[in-house]
Amino acid sequence: MKRVKITVLKTTLDKELADEYGIEGLTPCPMLKAGQVFYADYAKPDGMCDEAWKAIYQYVFALAHGAGKDLFYYGDWIRKPGVAIVSCNDGLRPVIFKLEATEEESEIDYTPVR
Repeated sequence: MKRVKITVLKTTLDKELADEYGIEGLTPCPMLKAGQVFYADYAKPDGMCDEAWKAIYQYVFALAHGAGKDLFYYGDWIRKPGVAIVSCNDGLRPVIFKLEATEEESEIDYTPVR
């Protein structure tokens, strides 16, 4: 299994929806900042928002296991092999992530015990 590089591309705020549904003074995500980098394979990295992780982990898991060597979703989504652009589920202030497959081996040993 390989490690996956997770980069926070940007934090956003949908002003129109936030004005209608959000609390007073709602701002973009306070937990994550553009440019932050995490590495993961199957487990949530330290400092990653739990809700964001739940939204992106299936893509991280897939890339860690070799998916994306070709193009995701039959070439009709991302044009770069080994890359996925995904976001968290916060409809008012989503965070956008870039996931990249790496050649770095996971630090976890998955040798079966017999």
